[in-house]
Amino acid sequence: MDARASHLEEQLRCLVCQNQSIAESQADLALDLKRQVREMLAAGKSDAEVRDYMVERYGDFVLYDPPVKSSTLLLWLGPLALVLVALAGLVWQLVRRRTAVPAPVDERALARARALLAEKDES
Repeated sequence: MDARASHLEEQLRCLVCQNQSIAESQADLALDLKRQVREMLAAGKSDAEVRDYMVERYGDFVLYDPPVKSSTLLLWLGPLALVLVALAGLVWQLVRRRTAVPAPVDERALARARALLAEKDES
């Protein structure tokens, strides 16, 4: 039973810490959830029943591996969308840079710059 409880505790996210499982967390809520998991397993509940209870009570966020459904699509597709937007931005910048028309040269400014450089070289 300890192995089952440990396995379940690794699958459930601490709602206080959010980046730790309840097995790793020492937050009061995580300790309470660990106790609840062990009590449910001792009462004869299956792993699926314990997970379903936690999801019903706390939502899909409590799972480290949430199911793919309409309410969790952003969790699954968000990172991919960000990468695609970044790639599109990079391609757009490269195309824009390649097709950019250089500014016309101001001959008077160029002649003045050459004169200043020649003056510096003489000194």
